[in-house]
Amino acid sequence: MTHRDTADERNRRNNGPQRPEVRPTRNMQDQPPRTVEPPKLPSSTRQTDRFSTASYRVRPAGQTAPTSPSRGRTRDPRHAAQPQAESSRSLRLPLAGKKKADESNAGTTFSQRISERVAQASYGPGSSGRFGSAGGAGTVHSETAGASARKPRKKNFITRSVEHWCNRLLGAVSDRSLADQEAEYASHRTTRDFIFNALGTGLWGLSFPLLSIVATQLVGVEQAGMFSMAFVTALVLMIVANYGVRTYQCSDLNQEHTFTEYQINRLITCLVMLLAGVGYCHFRGYDEQMFTICMGVYFYKMIDGLADVYEGRLQQMDKLYLAGISQAARSALAVIVFSAVLFVTHDLAVSCIAMAIAAAVSFVFLTYPLALFETPKSKGWQLNSLAALFKECFPLFLALFLYNLIDNMPKFVMEGVLSYDNQLYFNAIYFPAHGLLLMSQLIYRPLLVRMAAVWADPEKRLRFDIIIVVILLVVVGLTLAMAAIMGTVGIPVLGMLYGVDFEQFRGLVYIMLAAGGLTAAIDFIYQTITILRRQMAVMKLYLITFGFSLFVPVLLVNFTGLPGAVIGYLIVMCILFMLLIWEYGKIRLQLMREDKKKAQEELVRRRHDSTKIHPIKG
Repeated sequence: MTHRDTADERNRRNNGPQRPEVRPTRNMQDQPPRTVEPPKLPSSTRQTDRFSTASYRVRPAGQTAPTSPSRGRTRDPRHAAQPQAESSRSLRLPLAGKKKADESNAGTTFSQRISERVAQASYGPGSSGRFGSAGGAGTVHSETAGASARKPRKKNFITRSVEHWCNRLLGAVSDRSLADQEAEYASHRTTRDFIFNALGTGLWGLSFPLLSIVATQLVGVEQAGMFSMAFVTALVLMIVANYGVRTYQCSDLNQEHTFTEYQINRLITCLVMLLAGVGYCHFRGYDEQMFTICMGVYFYKMIDGLADVYEGRLQQMDKLYLAGISQAARSALAVIVFSAVLFVTHDLAVSCIAMAIAAAVSFVFLTYPLALFETPKSKGWQLNSLAALFKECFPLFLALFLYNLIDNMPKFVMEGVLSYDNQLYFNAIYFPAHGLLLMSQLIYRPLLVRMAAVWADPEKRLRFDIIIVVILLVVVGLTLAMAAIMGTVGIPVLGMLYGVDFEQFRGLVYIMLAAGGLTAAIDFIYQTITILRRQMAVMKLYLITFGFSLFVPVLLVNFTGLPGAVIGYLIVMCILFMLLIWEYGKIRLQLMREDKKKAQEELVRRRHDSTKIHPIKG
């Protein structure tokens, strides 16, 4: 055994197993150590471990590999004597890019260079940077490339949708052209229309009971009754803002009025609504707290009325599902903000103002741009056409306004006779009945445009009548189903939500459900008469019913209190329902006679043309 072999054997015993030794040749002995590039992997699998510090070096013969201090082994003294800057330059640098990297490293510290390399390695092969190029030259490769690289977490649908909408909105704002954007969502999606319209209508209808439940639990029955009264008044004033235009607008298939005219009409009516609300508060002599509550709720419902014309535009373009999304987002945001602020402050007035602000934010950032993005750009407006729109929709507005006065007359009567807690009790048992109206609207509202198209074809009038009968039967079925639910689990759940025993009102609940079924049928018949463009015929019926509502609830409430209000409500709804059925029958028979007369005249004309003798030329 030679002296050299003995020294090598001693090194192996002291330092453990070593890599295969590469003996230097004559040309290698005078050259410094060089870094050797690891074998390149295919582009599909080549990844970089951002935390790897592995290096590939060719060592002269007899030089041992450095060992880790953590294992109690000593490093080679020749490596320890090398400057840190030199070792850092040789660390993990490919041979092809070493010269350029050394030049670029001038003036930078070791930690800065390592940080830059680690940051570059985080983006994977092919990333550009100080030490890399477009083809991936200079990218750090690990011995375990791709083994520990993490894929970016996939975003959920809601996050992607919100980010896409924000980017689209910001791009349109920067271009200053909201109406010139290209539509991205398709029309005539019946399934989406039903689903999202149900979601929007459901959340809109549930907002009142949810808000009243939150108010009852956080600030008590008395203040919750005040909030309920303010909300009821706001619903009546909202009819002023809507002006009965929604059904007329979505059935305006020929676009006799431009969307700009519909917008101007809505801005005027919303301003009138706010002024009427201020006047009503002064007329009632409300104190500062009640006035603030009312104005917050009025502004919130005014935003609802303003958004309705843009959602009606989406429905007119057969994109009802987008209108449902807009309505759902606004209603949900209002409920969440109101509940959060009331939970923190226990101040009902401040919570109402916060709710109004939340509704305004949702309108500015969602409803308004969505309608402009997804519908054709509107033409200008003409004063004559705008005046004609006010004139044509006035009977609709008056009928709806009178109907809402009739519907809420018991509540107005109770405000002057009974305490505010009775308002809460009445509205609590009214909500299940109101649910019948909302469910029926979910069924027939998506069909209004198609019903108008069916009615426009004289040969399909019988089909139109069949649709009406079917929907009325559905309303009856919904009423019976709701009565069964309330009779079993509904009343206990209602008491649990409000913290009030409603078992004492079981009989009144059934009476209210019957009135709710009539209300749903009345609303549908009214929409049907609107499609027939016979609004003037309805106005006199509402005037007659309004006369009954002025004295029937007053007498019953003063005699029996809360039960009188519920019974009076049912009586008035029965009167209005019978009058509407009678009027619709008259209109339908009259139109049948007119169609029959036109058909006979057309037949006579054709016979006359066929028997006409034409002179022979020549």
